[in-house]
Amino acid sequence: MAVYRSRHALTGPLTPGRIDAIRLPLTSRLRRGYRTEDVDAILHRLAHELAERSHQLHLAHDENRRIKTALRDWQSAEAAAAARRVCSA
Repeated sequence: MAVYRSRHALTGPLTPGRIDAIRLPLTSRLRRGYRTEDVDAILHRLAHELAERSHQLHLAHDENRRIKTALRDWQSAEAAAAARRVCSA
């Protein structure tokens, strides 16, 4: 998994519980809401982690497909070899 580096970043992988626990600092008394740079940093981090997990999932699906194909080919070759042994016996 890629390492995300940012001065705003939380350490370690983000989990649903960690995301729920995020508390952003509020803006000054003159404005309501959260500081834009803090919200942008969290959104950027979430986007990065989501992209990385999607990539890892894609790699896992590809590996799964490769293993299934190899197993199917092996089973076909073994079945053909067994059929040849039966016919020659």
